[in-house]
Amino acid sequence: MPQPHVLILGTRGVPAAYGGFETFAERLALHLVERGWRVTVYCQAEVAAVKQRFTTNTWRGVERVVVEVAREDAMGTVEFDWYSVRHAGAQDGVCLVLGYNTAAFLIALRLRGRKILTNMDGIEWQRPKWSRPVRAWFYLNEWLGAWLSHRLVADHPAIADHLATRRGRGAIAMIPYGGDAVTGSDVGPLAALGLAPGGYLLSIARIEPDNNTLTMVRAFSRRSRHAKLLVVGTLDDGNRYHQAVRAAAGAEVIFPGAIYDRKVVAALRFHARAYCHGHMVGGTNPSLVESLWCGNAVLAHRNRFNLWTAGPDQFFFADEDECERMMERILTDEVAVTRAGAAARQRAAADFAWADVLGDYEHELAVLGGHVPVRERRLPVRLAVGSGGRP
Repeated sequence: MPQPHVLILGTRGVPAAYGGFETFAERLALHLVERGWRVTVYCQAEVAAVKQRFTTNTWRGVERVVVEVAREDAMGTVEFDWYSVRHAGAQDGVCLVLGYNTAAFLIALRLRGRKILTNMDGIEWQRPKWSRPVRAWFYLNEWLGAWLSHRLVADHPAIADHLATRRGRGAIAMIPYGGDAVTGSDVGPLAALGLAPGGYLLSIARIEPDNNTLTMVRAFSRRSRHAKLLVVGTLDDGNRYHQAVRAAAGAEVIFPGAIYDRKVVAALRFHARAYCHGHMVGGTNPSLVESLWCGNAVLAHRNRFNLWTAGPDQFFFADEDECERMMERILTDEVAVTRAGAAARQRAAADFAWADVLGDYEHELAVLGGHVPVRERRLPVRLAVGSGGRP
């Protein structure tokens, strides 16, 4: 039997230096290489002028196809996706596409007879930050991705339910995001920010309305807490929402900017008293999963995505007043925080272990490539998503 081959498209590439998709692509690529697969990952290179559109090199056994584009904006990503798809169409192998933002291009893969597995990510067109034309583009591509792909991956039961309005459930696999247990971390990175272990709440997110950053900053800043709120993320002085977030912040709120050093981020997570997660749209959020693996108590916006991911033993809020009450409880109720931290680790182990996640992806790819027969897929541990429970 020929060596199985997967081509991974839709991320900025490996090694990971950006968000959750890149981290996942790196983990999956290295897992498959160890399992005897040939793995090709398309990597975006932003250059002043394109001199050589495609170059290849090898990183830890992974074949990197570096695609040069002469733009740094969203159109540069569209250009990168187009050239990646054209290149992949001429290769033998199964295509794993991460995200559907340019799913219209998948027709080029179908015409070349390639098999396609697409992770459909979140419901991007519902995010209020996008203009109507952009939302219409995402909406159209969600439909195209659902129908041009041979199989779909939903990373959350609610996303699977949503995709079932586009395709039959038999074409959908529910595979969440993964993580690793964190049982200790250096306190060094805390000192640079004036933090003490257990003496701060942590938010790591893009600072935008549908992530409720302003709500959390306002709630925390209503009065002195004798603790810190660390808000990790880029702030643009020309952005009105970012201006409002800064203006609302009290003296105990710290804005260190974006932090990409994995060891620093891991330390900040592990030593936080609680992780604050205001996301309203999306599926299984990587940052939330990583916090569960750190044993963090979680304060999350109450919605179907966060309720299932975090589990019923965490703290939830629907508005600024409830957010403040939950913050106060987290800062004063040692028993509840300890219980929530233990529940976080149990929740992570139940459904978000990398070994399970990567194994499920390998099986999906192997079936599409004709290497193994279909088997029963691992079912997630389903928690009541409407309970809104808290300790």
